[in-house]
Amino acid sequence: MNLVLLGAPGSGKGYVSSYLKQNFGFNHISTGELIRANIKNKTELGIYAEAIIARGELLPDDVIMKIIKQELEKCQNSNNIFDGFPRTLNQAKMLQDIANVDMAIYIDVPFEMIIKRVESRRVCATCGTMQISQEANGKCEKCGGELVQRDDDKPEVVSRRLKVYSDQTAPLIDFYQSKNNLIKVDNSGSADYLFAQIDRIVKDMSR
Repeated sequence: MNLVLLGAPGSGKGYVSSYLKQNFGFNHISTGELIRANIKNKTELGIYAEAIIARGELLPDDVIMKIIKQELEKCQNSNNIFDGFPRTLNQAKMLQDIANVDMAIYIDVPFEMIIKRVESRRVCATCGTMQISQEANGKCEKCGGELVQRDDDKPEVVSRRLKVYSDQTAPLIDFYQSKNNLIKVDNSGSADYLFAQIDRIVKDMSR
């Protein structure tokens, strides 16, 4: 089973992915995590990607597809979640050539709420754990490391990313609706409400 998670930056795709992985055994394929790993390790791809992401822009499709193909080769015959991919209609069509998408889950959150949430999002510089903190020099609850704000979580970058999302990624909703395999979930409320919707979707698909 292959699921695609759709939603604006900061809509909660990472949290939904973690929930599906922990509770239903899905393999998490996150282009964002893969790209950040390359940035952290100062690979050629990471250096190239860092400059583009800092401007709130998207990476070229050929680079993203190379990453996705490599990951799919590692996790054949698994239930997979595509998180952060596809982001454009072209990517969605390219994905069809290498994998069958059983369902696209659209995580719906108002942009104003996303900006407020992302402003308080921090990541541990030591272990990489994502946390919510209003403190500029907060400490990680898991390991005690320094909490920092990612460059792509800064308000000015988030606003640009949301504009890019509206222009290039939002049309994917129509694309998957036309194939009758899109379902919308509401993430403007509590985590329990969100996960109850995800439970229902996965259990219905497993019947």
